[in-house]
Amino acid sequence: MTDTSATTIPAADLPSAATVDTAAATDAPGSRTMTASVLQAAHELTVEQVPVPAIGPRQVLVRIAAVGVCGSDVHYFHEGRIGSFVVESPLILGHEASGVIVEVGSEVSAERVGERVSIEPQHPCRRCRFCKAGQYNLCEHIEFYATPPIHGAFADFAVIDDDFAHAVPDSISFDAAALMEPLSVGIWSCRKAGVGPGSSVLIAGAGPIGIVTAQVARAFGATDIVVSDPVAERRDVALRYGAHRGIDPINEEIPDAAFDAFIDASGSPIAVKQGIRALRSAGTAVLVGMGADEVSLPVSTIQNRELVVTGVFRYANTWPTAIALVEAGLVDLDALVTGHFGLTEVEEALESAAKPATLKSMVVPAT
Repeated sequence: MTDTSATTIPAADLPSAATVDTAAATDAPGSRTMTASVLQAAHELTVEQVPVPAIGPRQVLVRIAAVGVCGSDVHYFHEGRIGSFVVESPLILGHEASGVIVEVGSEVSAERVGERVSIEPQHPCRRCRFCKAGQYNLCEHIEFYATPPIHGAFADFAVIDDDFAHAVPDSISFDAAALMEPLSVGIWSCRKAGVGPGSSVLIAGAGPIGIVTAQVARAFGATDIVVSDPVAERRDVALRYGAHRGIDPINEEIPDAAFDAFIDASGSPIAVKQGIRALRSAGTAVLVGMGADEVSLPVSTIQNRELVVTGVFRYANTWPTAIALVEAGLVDLDALVTGHFGLTEVEEALESAAKPATLKSMVVPAT
């Protein structure tokens, strides 16, 4: 049940800085229903009227302005599952989200109503050993947008903990505010890879994650950033946004023992093996892309060079850095957007991800 002492905002009192239609994007919920795109099963989406989610004392209700389409959304749409996460009941997809706070819980300052925010789409328990160690992305009881059975943001409204609704300045668009989520993956990946001033980095995959990771690596001071991708158009984009060189892994050799860090944003087993062999001694490989559940690895190379091979599971404590990088002009997220779709066009948005020219499709509920 919604907290009866919650504070809401009338549409007329909203700030005018929004980059989407203000009335459509920021009205407080009059009735307690909203429009949402709902995944019923693999390849089956419906547009429905569903209840507006209730908020707790330390939560806020956000009128969604923009949501990026992620590879995980595409996997759920096509396969109905990702590993052990299975869609067993209707699910609202979408976790890369931004919007405007229209209602706050009883323990949240009413001054936050009307605030433009980027949503960090997770709700950790804050009590397990991982949460207490600051590794809340590994929380044993975490609830994450669009991961069954937790609903996401392909809807008019979404609820999030107040401290995971990160304020963004008017200079940052709603699209860019939503894409703080994939940017956070790039930040977390570069942190885990130890990327810093003077680093050499190989990135496999020039999709959205690969592109933002290249931008982050440059912002962190890397001086040799190479992006490997078989699609020439995507390599060209990588060169415009962070990469120093592009490699076609099908027709060109990946240099051996040439990099301090390797970040896989492709999910390709071949790319993973090539990337590990491309690492210098004491280098680090970070596996980000969603691919096969099991792959063979060049174990002798890992042993003889004392390489570190690790994975990425979301992120923790990245939003302040993400917002600062975008505000400073060191990362360009708006340039990644290649299309906008309404809630009735979510299937089209999901299918667009397979097109080589698509980098990031955005769902805009107000459309």
